Amino acid sequence: MSHLPSPPQKHKGEHKGHGLPRGSERGSSSRDKDRSVTVSSTVPMPVGGKGSRTSCSPSTLQKVPNRLINEKSPYLLQHAYNPVDWYPWGQEAFDKARKENKPIFLSVGYSTCHWCHMMEEESFQNEEIGRLLSEDFVSVKVDREERPDVDKVYMTFVQATSSGGGWPMNVWLTPNLQPFVGGTYFPPEDGLTRVGFRTVLLRIREQWKQNKTTLLENSQRVTTALLARSEISMGDRQVPPSAATMNSRCFQQLDEGYDEEYGGFAEAPKFPTPVILNFLFSYWLSHRLTQDGSRAQQMALHTLKMMANGGIRDHVGQGFHRYSTDRQWHIPHFEKMLYDQAQLAVAYTQAFQISGDEFYSDVAKGILQYVARNLSHRSGGFYSAEDADSPPERGMRPKEGAFYVWTVKEVQQLLPEPVLGATEPLTSGQLLMKHYGLTEAGNISPSQDPKGELQGQNVLTVRYSLELTAARFGLDVDAVRTLLNTGLEKLFQARKHRPKPHLDSKMLAAWNGLMVSGYAVTGAVLGLERLITCAINGAKFLKRHMFDVARGRLMRTCYAGPGGTVEHSNPPCWGFLEDYAFVVRGLLDLYEASQESSWLEWALRLQDTQDRLFWDTRGGGYFCSEAELGAGLPLRLKDDQDGAEPSANSVSAHNLLRLHGFTGHKDWMDKCVCLLTAFSERMRRVPVALPEMVRALSAHQQTLKQVCVGGPPSFLSRQLPFLSTLRRLEDRATAYVCENQACSMPITEPNELRKLLHQ
Repeated sequence: MSHLPSPPQKHKGEHKGHGLPRGSERGSSSRDKDRSVTVSSTVPMPVGGKGSRTSCSPSTLQKVPNRLINEKSPYLLQHAYNPVDWYPWGQEAFDKARKENKPIFLSVGYSTCHWCHMMEEESFQNEEIGRLLSEDFVSVKVDREERPDVDKVYMTFVQATSSGGGWPMNVWLTPNLQPFVGGTYFPPEDGLTRVGFRTVLLRIREQWKQNKTTLLENSQRVTTALLARSEISMGDRQVPPSAATMNSRCFQQLDEGYDEEYGGFAEAPKFPTPVILNFLFSYWLSHRLTQDGSRAQQMALHTLKMMANGGIRDHVGQGFHRYSTDRQWHIPHFEKMLYDQAQLAVAYTQAFQISGDEFYSDVAKGILQYVARNLSHRSGGFYSAEDADSPPERGMRPKEGAFYVWTVKEVQQLLPEPVLGATEPLTSGQLLMKHYGLTEAGNISPSQDPKGELQGQNVLTVRYSLELTAARFGLDVDAVRTLLNTGLEKLFQARKHRPKPHLDSKMLAAWNGLMVSGYAVTGAVLGLERLITCAINGAKFLKRHMFDVARGRLMRTCYAGPGGTVEHSNPPCWGFLEDYAFVVRGLLDLYEASQESSWLEWALRLQDTQDRLFWDTRGGGYFCSEAELGAGLPLRLKDDQDGAEPSANSVSAHNLLRLHGFTGHKDWMDKCVCLLTAFSERMRRVPVALPEMVRALSAHQQTLKQVCVGGPPSFLSRQLPFLSTLRRLEDRATAYVCENQACSMPITEPNELRKLLHQ
């Protein structure tokens, strides 16, 4: 294979391209209409005839666990009783494949992935398929959240050789770990237009026996091509591109795709995109007096308001679901991810800063209330996710959204009280149903519920403003607000008795770092010490449970054990680039919120370790994984996409700038320039793919102002000696505005400081 088509642009955490079945995306919805199969291959694959769906009764399931029972990952443990001879990713599996000359079947997913559950139930619990996988392949299960390096490498292959990608991701490898066939979700049997998993296995088994040499040659060619196209380096470039040009192009691309009516930047499915919202706020900040600046602010604020009013927000328990299956933000895929909560808390806090509208700060506080209640370990760490699926009643088969939807009858029974003073007979339940759009027939369209699992059910979504609802019934706005809040609280208490969605109690350093930022930034802006305390507890958890003091290294994962304990895998899974980048960002945000220099000092040490483990001394920028940990993988990649989470290189560019500002260390500014230069071609070609990095580019090419408060000697004054010359006047708080270590005259009045900062 000498040439590969360009892979489609994607957002991490979404389905990966227009041709991909939505059922294969991360956190994909069982209600998505197109569930055809994506298959990428270097050999011809058959499309079989119509076949019946294979199922497996509980009585036929293997009761003896396979070796995954010894793992800590919730996702791997979900497969521990499959009749498949599963191996975790590791040398034991690779040695077996080489010794027995068998291809490796690699299956990658995560514990709250709906279509991962479907394939596990339909195929991996099937005895016949289990025998095929165990006898003719070496089958390996990977939790993508534990091993993002493995996931990125083989997702690159799937995207480059097909129309998309997603999870579950299923790839067949040579014993030397080079891919030759890949796909996403497979049904167990063939359909009219899709190939079944059993057929794929039989075909690959035959090809391996008869055409192995051709397979190996094609695999090598694919790997060579991927190596060439995935390279990101400075090359002959000496400086990064113009920030003004990249800002303008990124804004124009977003403006062209903006949904004027409902906000957001796509038709459907529609995802929260905090990196884009952050870019728009930054663009507004530097273009406040222009029409484009006002437009950027309006786009971001409107999107956040429509999301908060839509069903993608859990109006009963707070927090946000993964994405909306429709343009209106109405019917979500119900999975809740920690990284969404962390970033959206910051986005809504920034919206409050810019607009002064407490609607946004209330949403931010609600997100953090949800995280504290549902996703927090008692020692201060944060869990990864809650599943979309749960049983409607105990003992029943799980269904997507069962925990979150409501019938009219349920609401009427919970809220029968009459509303006094209304212009017509009205109960609290009727008021709530009118405001949130509940109907007797249900407000979920059949097209979004092809299995009919949600007939008569409703997702709460704000249909009217408080003012319109109050006017409709002749009530006072404050009275309506109180009645609705009381009603939601009663629904919340009733919902506690439902079977809860599965909790992925795995804790990831990267996502915990994002959550530290979420609490620290929101606490600092809103002046809420309790939120800053949550951020401090999160950072203490990271240092106590996810940091090896002797080696100075972060661990990627830890797990909730019995009785509130914390457990680790053995051997430990060491941190990846995103773990260091996101934790360093969290510590810098926490330092600014708490003014405790110990967090800044730890950030400096972690940045040194990150530079040692991941920096590309030849091409610039950071690799996603360290060389030793990824030994044997055919690619060592640099993530070049700001998606559901920002690229670790984008976050690192910001971190390097901030650390240079705190310390004056020239090496970090030099690294920032090299990083931005290495990614300059990607930014020039598709700036909207890297909005967080475009923000960093802008910060680098602007003269940044620092506000320094004069006072006693500190850790910072040892890093920046000029700070020791700044004195307090008349024992009053005294500020200085500094640029390039040159400072203004002392300022003691807040209004004077405000004027100087706006110049």
